Amino acid sequence: MAVKTRKEYLASLKAMRPNVYKFGKLIQDVTTDPATKRTVESHARAFDASNDPQYADDFTMTSSFTGEKIHRWNGMMETLEDIMANSKLKRWMYRFNGSCNGGVCVGWNAQNTMWNVSAMVDKEYGTNYQERLKKWIIESQVKGLVVAGALTDAKGDRAMRPSQQSNPDSNVHVKEARPDGIVISGYKAMICGVAASNEIFILPGSGYREEDQDYAVVCVVPKDIEGLTIVETRRASDSRELETGWDIPDTGITQAYLLFQDCFVPNERVFLCKEFKYTGKIIEYFTANYRACIGACVAGQGDVMIGAGALMARINGLAASTFAGKMVEMAVNNETTYAMGIGSMALGKKGPGGTWVSDSLIAHANKVHVATLPYETKRICQDIGGGIVETGCFPSYEDFKNPVYGPLIEKAVKASDKYSAEARARAARLSEWLTLGAGVPGCMHGGGSPDGAKLVVRALTPVDQFAEYARKIAGIEEQIPEPEKKKK
Repeated sequence: MAVKTRKEYLASLKAMRPNVYKFGKLIQDVTTDPATKRTVESHARAFDASNDPQYADDFTMTSSFTGEKIHRWNGMMETLEDIMANSKLKRWMYRFNGSCNGGVCVGWNAQNTMWNVSAMVDKEYGTNYQERLKKWIIESQVKGLVVAGALTDAKGDRAMRPSQQSNPDSNVHVKEARPDGIVISGYKAMICGVAASNEIFILPGSGYREEDQDYAVVCVVPKDIEGLTIVETRRASDSRELETGWDIPDTGITQAYLLFQDCFVPNERVFLCKEFKYTGKIIEYFTANYRACIGACVAGQGDVMIGAGALMARINGLAASTFAGKMVEMAVNNETTYAMGIGSMALGKKGPGGTWVSDSLIAHANKVHVATLPYETKRICQDIGGGIVETGCFPSYEDFKNPVYGPLIEKAVKASDKYSAEARARAARLSEWLTLGAGVPGCMHGGGSPDGAKLVVRALTPVDQFAEYARKIAGIEEQIPEPEKKKK
């Protein structure tokens, strides 16, 4: 069952214990409930692609552990080609869905990050974390699991470290260490793709000191583990999820708060426990690869926005080429983030355990572009679509179907005689969803804040070395160091 079908994937979710809430109610079946079915549909399309000869090369691979064919998102990124396939898969997924697909993304990166870090921890402490991780990875490959990744903690007071918080659950931590496993408690926030996932890979949300060692925990848990309550969050436009018709697409993404309360995790699923000195290395490796690959996410959605603009133009009665200049700007934005991500991968190298680590400087510079360029692409998409997309002045599906005034609404909305009013309505709603609604991915803070990325760029930019290049070219003989800081 290493390469599962859509049907098998949906069955695996249906078999799980209900513990996901949204809009104040317990969701009995995430595959059919209006609040979660769209994110499940998005992930199901990854299984469709895995079984489609047109896309199978990008969505499947051969396991380096078993030699069997597996879903790529369960595999190891051991070469440059492997990690470039991560970007290709992400861009395809956005082209299929128009939105984020965290369950075939973050857990994948987490396991590869920990393959490197566990090798380092085992070498220093004599632990067997990598062997445990290998067994779990093989299990995930055989079962074809969808695995969300959970880094961001609720954090509490930002001026205090985790161990200083009045509420220790502000960050996920080891509450008790037993001979056979650990008990964890705490909150993870804004975690993507959980409702559509089978398991959750937990990583520390920051680098920690010795006093914070209880928060240095890495483990993987079933989504329905006892003691975990999942609350799927909402956006301002999420109310349409409960409507019918074409006001939003059949795909989408949800975020979640994970509320862990005394959850027991057996040792075989624990890959770091209190080895705090390696939490910084986890963040370094994870963010390097993640911020390289998210350039493909926003590029893929940008591709759809170009297409949405073309649809709106044609349905309005204009040739898409009317807006060729604007579409070129959109394409340049897309290829910039995609290529910077690929470039950071190409400048990377294998880590201590043998999986690939992208170049941190270029990856974090890419994150800054990811936090800016997509918004310009969205603005241009709105510009092309016109007021029907951007102003919010557009009737609902129910208005179109109203027996009294619905026919009048259709006549008012219809543009070119070549296309139906419904086609224009669907195209307009898609552009709205992509640029203003629930289809907007976390460009600004998804995968970390741009200010955090700038700090990394600042730390890795060798200003003194560059100043030396400039001094020598200018023919300056004397040394010109940075002035000493004045004492207060």
